[in-house]
Amino acid sequence: MKNKDEKLLTAVSHWSYRFVSNGVPLSDFNDVSASISKWDEWCNEWEMKGHIHGVLGDEARINGYNLSAAEHYNTAAVCCHFGKFLFVQDPEQMRKTHTFAVEYHKKSMELADPVGERIEISWKNLTMYGNLRKPKNIDNPPVVIMCMGLDSAKEEMETNERVFLDRGMATLAFDGPGQGEAEYSVPICPEYEEPVSAVIDFIEKRDDLSSDKVAIWGVSLGGYYAPRAASYDDRLKACISLTGPFAWSNIFDRIPGLTKEAFIHRSKCNTEDEAREFASRMDLSGCAKNIKCPLYIVGGGLDRVVPPEESKLLAEAVKGDVVYNYIEDGSHVANNRIYKYRTQTADWLSSIILN
Repeated sequence: MKNKDEKLLTAVSHWSYRFVSNGVPLSDFNDVSASISKWDEWCNEWEMKGHIHGVLGDEARINGYNLSAAEHYNTAAVCCHFGKFLFVQDPEQMRKTHTFAVEYHKKSMELADPVGERIEISWKNLTMYGNLRKPKNIDNPPVVIMCMGLDSAKEEMETNERVFLDRGMATLAFDGPGQGEAEYSVPICPEYEEPVSAVIDFIEKRDDLSSDKVAIWGVSLGGYYAPRAASYDDRLKACISLTGPFAWSNIFDRIPGLTKEAFIHRSKCNTEDEAREFASRMDLSGCAKNIKCPLYIVGGGLDRVVPPEESKLLAEAVKGDVVYNYIEDGSHVANNRIYKYRTQTADWLSSIILN
């Protein structure tokens, strides 16, 4: 076994559950983990894995096996996404691999069942790109807006989208400011209710979606963004928060090194002190009490990124209808125990928004 540097050891020990639960074959994770010894090799090795699946997608498509092609392309996209997701020390390589993730996912959406639509939403001077997928044979379905976290992007969402699509809800996963395709031009936005309101405005202009039945879902830092938006915009009828921080400043000095580097980079800050000050704007203490819609919160007892005390603070601050699913043996986003919350959140939401 190769001697591995500290960053790579951290990556290998912490991320297998997330990768596999979101569509990466375990064998690929093991192959990459075993084949490299330095974090600097991470992004390229995952891109190469992505291209292997991309070739399989091309072969399936040529032969008319569109569903197989869609699956291969989605795996290719997820591999490339996980190559770039925290690789902020080399922006040029990160962006190159990211481009492959986006393009592979476009190919997947064209052939998937149900198909997906790439959309554009204007907010201020930014074009936010999203993926809209609608369940088959349902007119004007409800919509679940999906908020990404610090290092997630819309190309990672297929397995999360599926549980909602299967229950008759459309999904709209989008890259907001500082996220995914928007991370290169603008910083992340602590006042995330603003881009979400633009997304709801977009939904209201569609005649194929139920704009009066819109919910919001957020993962990790998106677990802060989603309740933040719900506290300001009453058009949201339900909210799901997956292991999000209540106040980012509570944990800024404890987050893993790669996560902190990504936050500094995507907040467009120059120093750690500047980023710490920026993080102080990401706080639900002044607004969580204003959430009127039902709220489902997931906390992970073994979470090394966002400790469960943060999700408890959110549960205690909200005055209305709250379900708090504390998963004692759950890691960050409880990716090691997705069976304890993924279908449960979808069932909970369907009972609210489909009625």
